[in-house]
This record gives sequence, C-alpha cells and structure tokens, in this order.
Amino acid sequence: MQRIRLRYTKRGRLRFTSHRDFQRAFERALRRAEVPMAYSAGFTPHPRVSYANAAPTGTGSEAEYLEIGLAAPRDPEKLRELLDESMPVGLDIIDAVEARTPGLADRLTASVWELRLDGVELAEAERAVAVFLAAETVEVQRKTKNGIRTFDTRGAVVSLEALPAPADRPLDNACAILRLVVRHLTPAVRPDDVLSGLRAVADLAPPVPSAVTRLAQGLFDEESGTVTDPLAPDREADTAAPPTAAVTADAKAPEGPAA
Repeated sequence: MQRIRLRYTKRGRLRFTSHRDFQRAFERALRRAEVPMAYSAGFTPHPRVSYANAAPTGTGSEAEYLEIGLAAPRDPEKLRELLDESMPVGLDIIDAVEARTPGLADRLTASVWELRLDGVELAEAERAVAVFLAAETVEVQRKTKNGIRTFDTRGAVVSLEALPAPADRPLDNACAILRLVVRHLTPAVRPDDVLSGLRAVADLAPPVPSAVTRLAQGLFDEESGTVTDPLAPDREADTAAPPTAAVTADAKAPEGPAA
C-alpha cells in the first residue's frame, strides 16, 4: 500500500467549514478523481484516510495535513493536481509527498498563528503582549462537554508579538496583528484561549471578532525557535529511495511516433 501525505488550506469563507464538512468534501473529491483508495478490513470498510490536528471551525489555515492509503501507486504531484481540481475553491490541496518516514502526527508539535485585531491600536496590542509574556501563568476557563475547565495558557505560548497591519491592506480603522507560536499540549491551547488570557491579564478586548489563521504547523525546533515543515523528512528520504511503481511505469511508457 502506497501512502501519500497531503497539505491543504482553509481560506476565505471556507474557514467556517467544520472538520466533518471537509471530510465529506474530500471523500467526494477522491471519488471524482477516481483515486484507487485502500480500504480498511471488517464489516464496514472505509477509505484509509488519517487526519492530523485539524484547525477549529472558524479559523483559516495554510497548513492542514492528512494521509491517504492507495491500493495502487500514483505520482504524488499528479494526484495532488487531480484532487485540487475536485475540491471547492478555498479548500486547496497545495502539497503532496509519498510517506517515506513514520509518525506524521508526532511531528505536529506546534503551530504558528496570526490573529487580526480590527479596532485595536498597535500600541495597545504591544502593551497587552508585554503583560502576558511577563506573567508566569495566565489561567482561563473554557466550557467543555464535562463542564467548565480552568487551565494555563502561558505555558503553551513559545512566542507572541504584536505587528502593524500590512501596508497593502488599506484600513479605515486601527488594526494590529498578533503572531504567536503555540505548543500542542494537553489540554490544547487555542488562539481564542490566548485572546481570553490577554483579556484577563491586560484587559485587551477587540471590539469585533478576530480573524484567525494558522500559518504553519510542524515540529518545533528548540535551537532556532521556528516551526519546521513536517513533510521535509519525507522529501529528504524520497531523494534516496528507489522510484515507486507509478513513476517507473511512466518512465517506461512507449513514446509516440516521431513527427
């Protein structure tokens, strides 16, 4: 069984797509693209699709990941193109590699988030960030299926900074951008939890809901303080691995008659 790892996005209005909605759209795309899926065993076989750490509904993302198992080998890039053409605009398949290493989910240990705070002056956002970072703990509450849960948000935040809105976005009102790196801990600390923490310790309360986008997720590099590409190990292993049957077949395909 060949395994292919895909990176996809949630952009524009499609940020409000739930994970279940995406699953349905993706499975339809698999059928439209006639992907030779491998299926699980048992009384109710289902296509071998594994999703990893999906972003919350309402947040955009440039870095969502999943893995599929194929019953017959395919070229990853050609497969990506077919699937992308079959998906709604905004749910875009932007990268594909053959899985050459184990543990994709284990490499998703941190995320980079961008929060757009309309109606908030940059100086006010910078003040709130300084207060948050200076605190040892910042406790917030979240409603769960088991009731109200209190947990610390500060420990999960690796970095947090306030930035001016990009110059190419003409604005009538104040706007600040928050850029943060958050470790994936248990319980998971989400961007809205960090906003709740900023409200609790620094009284930062944007007048309108924030636009939240995940820019990256992957393994956190302690030395550089950056989040690395989780598909890079597969690309590196692919350069040293023998070609798959799909690639070999393409290479041996007979050429057409000369013009």
